[in-house]
Amino acid sequence: MKPRLHCARLALFLCGCAAFLNLYATQSILQVFAAQFHISAKAAGWSITVTTLAVAITAPFVSRLTRRFEQRTVIAAAALLLAGPALMTAYADSFAEVLVWRFVEGMLIPVVFATSVAYIGDRWRGGTVTEVTSLYVAGTVLGGFAGRFVTGVVTEYVGWREAFEWLAVLSLMVGGFIQFLLPPNCPRAQQVKAASSGVWHKPLLAAYAVGFCVLFSQVAAFTYVGLYLGLPPFSLGPAALGTLYMVFLMALIVIPIAGRLSKARPHAELLSVAAVVGVCGSALTLLPSLWCIVVGLALSSTGVFLAQAAANAFTTASAGDNKAGAVGVYLTCYYLGGSCGAIAPALIWERWGWAGCVGLIIGFQLLTLLIALTGCKPLKPEPIPTP
Repeated sequence: MKPRLHCARLALFLCGCAAFLNLYATQSILQVFAAQFHISAKAAGWSITVTTLAVAITAPFVSRLTRRFEQRTVIAAAALLLAGPALMTAYADSFAEVLVWRFVEGMLIPVVFATSVAYIGDRWRGGTVTEVTSLYVAGTVLGGFAGRFVTGVVTEYVGWREAFEWLAVLSLMVGGFIQFLLPPNCPRAQQVKAASSGVWHKPLLAAYAVGFCVLFSQVAAFTYVGLYLGLPPFSLGPAALGTLYMVFLMALIVIPIAGRLSKARPHAELLSVAAVVGVCGSALTLLPSLWCIVVGLALSSTGVFLAQAAANAFTTASAGDNKAGAVGVYLTCYYLGGSCGAIAPALIWERWGWAGCVGLIIGFQLLTLLIALTGCKPLKPEPIPTP
């Protein structure tokens, strides 16, 4: 039994990798896209925005479309299918084609994400949900880093088209391992009367708001810091910017430990710690030193992933029977935040530069702290009527 549980946890870690491997893969090569397709770096940012928008649009419908199928099959199939649009991006002849295939990727990603988180909520109970969700989120950390790193390094030394071919191969490998390692869940009871039932009460609304703020700050930070560090006096190229995302690996260690330590603690406490860590990290990036910026980004990203783990666990714990539906709504808010984080700071960037962007990011991190302290409180169980 124990080896089977270990296989399930390893497979869920890989599910996180699959969900994030392709999502932000273009973040380290925006300047390359700008030069290749004769567009501005700001316009190249749409290669991220269309993907997060597709996730936001698709996520609420995942539970309706997939609930008749076995969860392992859904997750593995979606992970394998992600190789298709990655490969087609490699052969795109125009930036419009790149956007089309990036949008298709965004339609598949929430199938992996929502079904994986629902799988965790269906298989485990209590504080173990937080622990296993933290392991899943650690997988998203590795996937997000690997996508950016592979794309940046391969683009620098070979070319951006070859980089997306590598991503396609990695997607196939991860999807195959998920199918092999992830045990099937027990058959789910016919649940959820309607996709909207039980997903709009106050604690879940707070979790959705946290999701919006968390990804807004993450995408804003790592999109515009790439532009900032690409300018003098830093003048970093694609490979160096891809390597910069190694700061995510700190979260890879911290998050599973935090998830285990916080099993018996309220989710609001982990969210509050995450917000404070994020604010400290963002403030540190204002110092005109590359090492200070790197350390600040490491702290900021760790705070984001801690908040994501806590919000995911809180969502599944508060959603009752409609876990996949609640996770779908959470994902919509989460990725709408990411889409806004890629676009909204643009005007601030043009006028006030990196310092203005950091001020906006800290504002959203403080909003996360406020929501955690006031809104993320579990529902009290309804009294059982006596006969």
